Amino acid sequence: MKEFVLQMQNIHKQFPGVYALNGVHLDVLRGEVHAILGENGAGKSTLIKVLGAIYKPEQGEIYIDGEQVHLNSIRDAQAHGISIIHQELMLVPDLSIADNIFLGSNPSDYGFFSRKEMDKKAQLLLDNFGVDLNSKSMISSLSVAQQQIVEIIKAISVNAKIIVMDEPTSSLSANEVDMLFKIINRLKQEGVSIIYISHKLDELFFITDRITVMRDGKTIGTVVTKNVSTDQLIRMMVARELSDFYVRSEFEKGEVVLSVRNLSKKDLLHDISFDLFRGEILGFAGLVGAGRTDLMKVLFGLSPYDNGEISLNQTQLKIHSPEEALKAGIALVPENRKEEGLILKNTVGFNMTITVLRDFIKGIHVDKDKENNILDTYKDRLSISTPSYKQLTANLSGGNQQKVVISKWLATNPQVLLLDEPTRGIDVGAKAEMYTIMNELTLSGMSIIMVSSEMQEVIAMSDRICVMGEGKIKKIFRKEEFSQENILSYAIGGSKA
Repeated sequence: MKEFVLQMQNIHKQFPGVYALNGVHLDVLRGEVHAILGENGAGKSTLIKVLGAIYKPEQGEIYIDGEQVHLNSIRDAQAHGISIIHQELMLVPDLSIADNIFLGSNPSDYGFFSRKEMDKKAQLLLDNFGVDLNSKSMISSLSVAQQQIVEIIKAISVNAKIIVMDEPTSSLSANEVDMLFKIINRLKQEGVSIIYISHKLDELFFITDRITVMRDGKTIGTVVTKNVSTDQLIRMMVARELSDFYVRSEFEKGEVVLSVRNLSKKDLLHDISFDLFRGEILGFAGLVGAGRTDLMKVLFGLSPYDNGEISLNQTQLKIHSPEEALKAGIALVPENRKEEGLILKNTVGFNMTITVLRDFIKGIHVDKDKENNILDTYKDRLSISTPSYKQLTANLSGGNQQKVVISKWLATNPQVLLLDEPTRGIDVGAKAEMYTIMNELTLSGMSIIMVSSEMQEVIAMSDRICVMGEGKIKKIFRKEEFSQENILSYAIGGSKA
């Protein structure tokens, strides 16, 4: 039987007025992948920061290999074999792979620095894991997946026995996820333990051995992954049934709002045709690279198209810019909210109103009452949780950041809302709120196009589903035809509808 490499017992951590951790327990076996699952605010990040000695708990014990340890600094944690790979990677882009792997340590066997020796040792580590990279390459030239691999190898280079991975696949393609999982399995075989944090339940079932669920700063329980269901995990996280999550009212087909005919863009989109009805959620499914995001960018004027027609309410449009799209009544919530949807270092209020500044700013005069009315309207409508409109947007949870992106576009009163991966990187509770928001918007007469890579989501929330592949619409399914098998068969192969 495997022994525990890590035991965290009765961990308490309090901030002014808030118990972030209230008697948390976590036991990790040697050579296992152990997930920590919970909504934003459940205490996952705080617990990891205690393990990494970023926070010092008021109460509790930590045992490594059965011996109690006192972690007073990040170096203490590293000395005990603990390495944390944060969601925001901690690499220096203007240095080489070798420089980053050995940053803060001395790779020399002889007590003095040798670049040649450092490059050689870094290359040996890369080769041992079958990674086709040159240790002299600059970090800035690597993909996100390759940078994560460098972080992992950096941890291995200092003999880490416990590696924490925080949302490691949030920005990776399917092929890159496969590569990461192969490395994780290799680490398991070598006896390294992985603490894995992710909102993606499907990948937890694929890669983890056990799952510890947290809620409101407490440990709800630890389960063996193969013995638990999605419904059980969700009940543990939020004390609700899965059936309560997807909120979609009965859709009655009305008039066509948006009509796209024979839309093409060289090498990306080929002869795209579809209609969107008033109050409809039209889902777009497909594999990575199918052309779904490219289509959304064309519809919003971010990318020019070569041929075809776009009509709104039977009026043909010429969309060459986002300004023209917004004027027509089309808005886009992009796939990457942090880089394309928000100015994270600015305030919540600024981000919520940036699209409608002209509504309350005339010359040098700012109508504060009108500004506050806009802010209050969408804060209440979307239940945005923020202590102040002056709060930096970067400090909000992923779910609340997504609501801020949606609110700034709702303020423009669009007829058509394009949602590209609307629930990516947000927790289960925030997803439920997002589905309720989408449903309410359609009941008010808005039409939604939703791009989603989550099969259960696209099936539960869509009224019809367009399956894309190789830049083409392969098939449009009616609700009674929905099934994972049908959708995947056309996403992988299939012919055009």
